[in-house]
Amino acid sequence: MSTFDRYAPFIQDFIYEHDWQSLRSVQVAAAEAIFDTDENVLLTASTASGKTEAAFFPILTEFWENPPASVGAIYIGPLKALINDQFIRLEDLCAEADIPVWHWHGDVSQSHKRKMMKHPSGILQITPESLEAMLLHRHSAIGRIFGDLRYVVIDEVHSLLRGDRGDQCLCCIERLSRLAGVNPRRIGLSATIGDPEATGRYLSAGTGRGCVIPRLEGPKERWRISMEHFYTSGPQAPERGIDGLGNSRGQRNADEATYEAPTHEAHEELVPSRDELVEDVAPERPAPETEQPAAEAPTDTAPVFADPGLAYVFEHTRGHKCLVFANSREEAEAVCTTLRQYCEATGEPDRFLIHHGNLSASLRESTEALMREEDTSLTTVTTSTLELGIDIGRLERAFQIDAPFTVSSFLQRMGRTGRRGQPSEMWFLMREDEPEARALLPETIPWNLLQGIALVQLYLEDRWVEPPRLDGLPYSLLYHQTMATLASTGELSPAELARRVLTLTPFHRISTDDFRCLLQHLIEIDHIQQTDEGGLIVGIAGERVTNNFKFYAVFSEDEEFTVRSESQELGTIVQPPPVGERIAIAGATWVVEEIDYKRHLIECSPVKGRVPAYFGMVAGDVNTRILERMRGALDEDAMYPYLRRNAQARLSQARHVARNAHVTTEPLICVGGTAWCLFPWLGSYAFLALERLIKIKCADELGLKGLDSSRPYFMQFTMRADAETFYRVVKRAAESLSDPLELVYPGEVPYFDKYDEFVPEELIRKGFAYGVLDVDGMVKRVLDWPDAPSSQQGGFLPGTSHRLTGEPKS
Repeated sequence: MSTFDRYAPFIQDFIYEHDWQSLRSVQVAAAEAIFDTDENVLLTASTASGKTEAAFFPILTEFWENPPASVGAIYIGPLKALINDQFIRLEDLCAEADIPVWHWHGDVSQSHKRKMMKHPSGILQITPESLEAMLLHRHSAIGRIFGDLRYVVIDEVHSLLRGDRGDQCLCCIERLSRLAGVNPRRIGLSATIGDPEATGRYLSAGTGRGCVIPRLEGPKERWRISMEHFYTSGPQAPERGIDGLGNSRGQRNADEATYEAPTHEAHEELVPSRDELVEDVAPERPAPETEQPAAEAPTDTAPVFADPGLAYVFEHTRGHKCLVFANSREEAEAVCTTLRQYCEATGEPDRFLIHHGNLSASLRESTEALMREEDTSLTTVTTSTLELGIDIGRLERAFQIDAPFTVSSFLQRMGRTGRRGQPSEMWFLMREDEPEARALLPETIPWNLLQGIALVQLYLEDRWVEPPRLDGLPYSLLYHQTMATLASTGELSPAELARRVLTLTPFHRISTDDFRCLLQHLIEIDHIQQTDEGGLIVGIAGERVTNNFKFYAVFSEDEEFTVRSESQELGTIVQPPPVGERIAIAGATWVVEEIDYKRHLIECSPVKGRVPAYFGMVAGDVNTRILERMRGALDEDAMYPYLRRNAQARLSQARHVARNAHVTTEPLICVGGTAWCLFPWLGSYAFLALERLIKIKCADELGLKGLDSSRPYFMQFTMRADAETFYRVVKRAAESLSDPLELVYPGEVPYFDKYDEFVPEELIRKGFAYGVLDVDGMVKRVLDWPDAPSSQQGGFLPGTSHRLTGEPKS
């Protein structure tokens, strides 16, 4: 029997009504895994490949044949906007079969929630935080609401794999399953998974089931990539280089370069006509096609004063529907404000929108609605909030300002474009400040350009995506789940509390001694109180935490102020400036009129001009594989076909400098006198471990001072010792390192996560040393270093007559 024939009649009708000619390979594979096994399922397929329908068609067929007596499936999405989008799609699909679809998060009305509580059934769409809130406040009703729960579908599962939020999600699923006495199958959906087997094990933890990971044979993927480089001022790279750079042999015209990224070829199932409901044979596999678009002339002209890089965006977005990705909310605000100023300067209507997590829900939803309109040619400047699968219509291209931190993020952002048979299209824009006349060696290397190349090449060459980090010591989450368990259940004995909490999968590395230490500390600070009978309940100080609505989330939040103008809510910022100063939010500039510190409210009015925005810290975790591939990009001769003219010249210049200075072959480079630069080519947390090893274990013996770190690219310092002594001392320190706790500074308490302030200091130090620092990766790299410099270091600092030497001056 074909997959189509196995679907319920209302799903077959849905397929006909939408003129589907075939079922995609992910839909065929999902049907086989869900219909024919009782295992968990992980579906990994490209963006817009139909994964949501692939998971729900078999589930809805089962519900149509055998309706559940409660909520039968939970859909967990990382964003409220994604849930709202899927709500519309699923509601239309289920309406004719009378299968209810409910959604539940902070923006959903109480009447909708009460209706679901009264008649629990069908599908519930929810965020991890709202699921936590439901477990806290509707604890006694969980069995009735979910007594016949059969499936938990986790969308964009990759976004939950790095950090406490994913572990919280897993804890909530396990706690709910125990309370309701069910063991639902778990189905994970993602376009970018680096280690499917490890993710499958994570997804299945605690279920007693295996995980089916279908090997999909998808259509050949087409990519249209360009990568350009701009100095923010002054001449561009081709005008700065040595004669002949940027014209290497084998170089191709890259005015709008593309690159093919083939995956496995597809097997699809044709949808039979209404007259012959039989399964057709799979169509012949399509031949690979290489896309090489013609050069595109600008569709607009930026003002003469424009930043060269942003002028490039301005001139290639008019008449197109685009996204411009920035790596922080501050940068997104600055870019959007600048582009809007260019519109004003050229006398044209504003065609730029903004979307990020600190904007009000109404502004975000307005942007999404405008982008969904087919006949608009607008561009939205955004962060990771539009990285996931929120429906904003068909996008022609995406711009990326500077390199994202991960291959996963690059793939998600690129996957937002190229739907309906068109190739995915990404224009990278790498910006660099104009170098000073006597710039030091590491400042002459275009790190963003190299990182962008590394992200693209790692996926093209090896299909590599960051693997999940599943071996941490999440003490902050341990506090949260301990308090959540007590707050929802009431009094528990220490032994019963330990049984309920420590058996949750994310805590598999945490010992009973560590948990005992946490409980004793929480009793001391009155977050937990011990009753006369020896039981444990939430203490007075703990109630202030658990009763706050912010308790539902485990990710850190800055102290935020709501920004309003004439009763319209614009969004939130942190650290408000004094009255009369300017702020940037919602793609515009405002002057602060009044600040209500008690209500955390800022009243403002619009003004012209520009000012930096600030929404809190932005972290970037770069994997060691990316740094290693960046080194490869400097070391090899290949000129990548997606590089445009400036980027080609800038890469050639960087290679020239790197080879003269032996940057890719010598970790340690003398940049004159007693000044040194270390290039470890390590990811963020291995780099951090090395930085601490040098400062704590080696600095005194080496006479090393003034270590200045540009993590994870290079370290600069002064040192009395020579290179051979440096290698010997650091290698000896790495070999003799017996405990990662030795890399924590005396008296240091390295808070990283939201609830670390309530965790005993000894556990915070242990969690940082064993769960954050990549000590093994650092030690392995250090032990691979040479015992002495392998070549005579030399060359010239760019733009100077200062020679790089391998020996300090006397």
